[in-house]
Amino acid sequence: MNKKIIAIQGAKGSNHHRVALDFYDDSVEVIECMSFDAVVDSVLANESQVGIMAIENTIAGSIIPNYALLDSSNLHICGEEYLNIHHHLMALKNQKITDIKEVWSHPMALLQCKVFFKQYPQIKLVEDIDTAEVAKRISEQKLKGIAAIAPKIAAEIFNLEILADDIQTIKENSTRFVILQKEQLKENDHINKASIKFQLDHKRGSLAAILNAMSDCKMNLTKIQSLPVIDKPWKYSFFVDITFNEYANYKKAISLIEIMAENFKVLGTYKSGNK
Repeated sequence: MNKKIIAIQGAKGSNHHRVALDFYDDSVEVIECMSFDAVVDSVLANESQVGIMAIENTIAGSIIPNYALLDSSNLHICGEEYLNIHHHLMALKNQKITDIKEVWSHPMALLQCKVFFKQYPQIKLVEDIDTAEVAKRISEQKLKGIAAIAPKIAAEIFNLEILADDIQTIKENSTRFVILQKEQLKENDHINKASIKFQLDHKRGSLAAILNAMSDCKMNLTKIQSLPVIDKPWKYSFFVDITFNEYANYKKAISLIEIMAENFKVLGTYKSGNK
């Protein structure tokens, strides 16, 4: 069976890698990209069939640059995946936490685990580019006394020992990832979610009118995010996620919004990944 080629942000063993395996099972080949721009470029250049991009987190909120990147790239959302984020402390085998002098990881991972390290004041926290990439470096360079904060899959791939499980301060931490491809997904009965983008004039009640139209068409608004239009001061684009039970209701809502709004675009129609 041909493996699906997927561009992920980060190295193998990262949360993006975990999402690729969860969404497509083990029959995947991943292309490691150290930035979200590189993920998009990989898909646009046909180096990969799809890309995976984190778009929002329950703690950090929306990843604003990725909304702009999604819009400018004209890639389509063909699916989504929600992943509970777990941070694990890992190092070369046959070491204890007391042997660790430094912990390297992504700044967000370090921040989310700050409380745990208060009990280990001798450990220096060092910001790095990617959680899984650090785990890979520790493994390949046999770095003793250095630990990484990374997903459990990284310990499995790079043969590291987990010194402490779930060290994040807030245990309920989830990230939403979108699956991107060049072609719009063919619409079928399983589709029950859409991501759209539009702009509005500076008129009183213009946004309220759009929201009322969605409600009248039995759309459930799950997300709304505004971004300034760079070359038009005080004008905003709105990125909206909606879910629906009847596809006909969605088509009716879209036909109304196209008339009421400017620069309307469907970013993707797909099956909701929310469990």
